[in-house]
Amino acid sequence: MKLIIATIKPFKLEEVREALTEAGVRGMMVTEIKGFGSQSGHTEIYRGAEYAVNFVPKIKLEIVVPATMADQIVDTITNTAKTGKIGDGKIFVLDVEQALRVRTGETNEEAL
Repeated sequence: MKLIIATIKPFKLEEVREALTEAGVRGMMVTEIKGFGSQSGHTEIYRGAEYAVNFVPKIKLEIVVPATMADQIVDTITNTAKTGKIGDGKIFVLDVEQALRVRTGETNEEAL
C-alpha cells in the first residue's frame, strides 16, 4: 500500500476530488494548511498598506491506495491540479506498513 500526500491550490479541491472518485479512490483526508515553496509567499495591498504574506493557503490531501494504483492516482492528481503557474503543489508517495479499519477489524487493502 502507498500513502500519497499531495498539496494543491484550494480552488482545485472539488475538481481533484471528483477525478479521484472516478479513478476509484474510496476515501481521503483533507486538511487546510499554509506553507511556502519556491514562490516564498507574496505581498498584498490592503487599504493602501502593503503586507507580506509569508505562508500561502493550500490544501493537503492524504490518500492510501493499493500499490498497484499509486501511479494512476499520482497522474490523476497531477493532471487535475495543474494550472501551469507557480504554486501548483507537490506530491509525495510513501510506503504504508499496515492499515486497520476500526469498525470491522479488516486489515491492509481490505481496510481501504
